[in-house]
Amino acid sequence: MSRTLVLGGGGVTGIAWHLGLICGLQRAGVRLGDADTIIGTSAGSVVGTLLAAGVDVETAVAQQQAAPAEPPRTGSGPGRGGEWLTAMAVLLDPSVPAREARARVGAMALAVGLDENTYLTRMAELLPGTEWPERDLRIVVVDAADGRDVVLDSGSGATLLQAVAASCAVPGLMPPVTIGDRRYIDGGVRLGAGADLAAGSQRLVVLAPLAMLGRDRIVEEIASTGAGKTLLIEPDQETLTAFGPNFMDASRRPASVLAGLRQGAALADTVRSVWS
Repeated sequence: MSRTLVLGGGGVTGIAWHLGLICGLQRAGVRLGDADTIIGTSAGSVVGTLLAAGVDVETAVAQQQAAPAEPPRTGSGPGRGGEWLTAMAVLLDPSVPAREARARVGAMALAVGLDENTYLTRMAELLPGTEWPERDLRIVVVDAADGRDVVLDSGSGATLLQAVAASCAVPGLMPPVTIGDRRYIDGGVRLGAGADLAAGSQRLVVLAPLAMLGRDRIVEEIASTGAGKTLLIEPDQETLTAFGPNFMDASRRPASVLAGLRQGAALADTVRSVWS
């Protein structure tokens, strides 16, 4: 029976929450990491790669709880958050067609001029290896030039590092990533979770740290798959408080992973009824 796990975007706090929730469920006997297909966007691409590679979730959670006390990455200077706020205003403007909005945001990201090699070096430290896992792992990115959605996998010609780095390339904070003759930005600019890419699944669980930015769209994505059993898991109010106002604030990782552990334990029976 085909089971698909979709992991949405959510920055640094989203990675921590994903891992905590998955670990909390695993402790209760529900192993989302056993999915036949894993689809990851942005933060979800990092977590999806860890799961597909068989990384021990308990170890990953412990690493999140030992977060460094570094300051949040905000500000109005180049690459420090001002561009991201402008990008969000464009993406959330209902008068701008979705693909056009993504292309505008892509142009903003290309104009910032952040160093791609430095970014790739930093992202490599998050990955368990350089090779694509044997599992069916799919990573969502967006073409910076024309706003197209692109799904990268082991047969796409992109390296694993390129795929994950591109999917996490938040406009204004990280540079677009070069793959072939194109450059790609954060798949999270779709403002969904990537669930629409799970068509044909029989059982579908979607984790969406930023569901508050596009819940209706995510619900539509899930409905479009035709999956027999589906479940959307999103942060509750206590978790949103743990995230704080800045999803790139690494000092919020311990609180976010604990929130995920709590939600995972509380939702175990509900998830089991869909997944098992």
